[in-house]
Amino acid sequence: MAKVFQIEDLYFRYPKGVGDVVKGISFSVEEGSIFGLLGPSGAGKSTTQRLLTKLLSGFRGSIRYFGKDLNEYNKSFYEKVGIGFEMPVHFNKLTARENLDYFGNLYQNHIDYETLLTRVGLREAANRPVGEYSKGMKVRLNFIRALLNDPQVLFLDEPTAGLDPNNAKVVKDIIREYREKGRTIFITTHLMGDVEQLCDQVVFINNGLITETSTVRDLKLKYGRKEIKIEYWSQNDLKSKVYSLEGLGENEDFLSSLKQNQIETIHSGETTLEDIFIKLTGVEGHE
Repeated sequence: MAKVFQIEDLYFRYPKGVGDVVKGISFSVEEGSIFGLLGPSGAGKSTTQRLLTKLLSGFRGSIRYFGKDLNEYNKSFYEKVGIGFEMPVHFNKLTARENLDYFGNLYQNHIDYETLLTRVGLREAANRPVGEYSKGMKVRLNFIRALLNDPQVLFLDEPTAGLDPNNAKVVKDIIREYREKGRTIFITTHLMGDVEQLCDQVVFINNGLITETSTVRDLKLKYGRKEIKIEYWSQNDLKSKVYSLEGLGENEDFLSSLKQNQIETIHSGETTLEDIFIKLTGVEGHE
């Protein structure tokens, strides 16, 4: 797979800032993947996203986009890049369709958005002024707007924040479909459930520094406990035991418990991404 982004020794300081917000980070993003940049508020992830989308300049280090220096790209860069901001800005006096028509016409090529309006549940409200929309409706409209130019690379900041489970599932399904087309999706979010369900690779950033780069599966293996816990009924009492996974198939006590007792539950020692987030950043995420 080609590298969509190759970031090496990236530093950035805001003009009036005292110190660097991004402090020498390096990572790469593969084409056709969903990449998660995770970290607490103020960690530097939003700044990094703005640098990759050319909304900020003046960085030190190297950012290469499909092998070419990002600084060498002009405004045509945005023809195949979609961006969904966490705090969407819409024209509130215009309808959803009018908003989409306006933003779609900023590109040389754009999609027919009617199918997406239906999928995210906005078709019937598409001729209403956006100022009448709820927060969740505006988030869904913002998501469609990010897809208007049929982007090869899609940047999404908190794409399901404020959505109910049904609408969040629709958005995540569309994101997966984009990956299946060979597109690349770059996500920043605090919702660890979304990360577990979507991301192929994740980078944790804290205080401008990368603290971990891995896949979700490998992170769980690294930080989880290699054990299982069983709950079982014995003489009308609910009891529990913990067994190491090492040699489990030959553990006579474990095998005896399975054979002789009514098993209520079996749990692995797999940790959650929420726990890993706290361990790596020292800050609780938000589900």
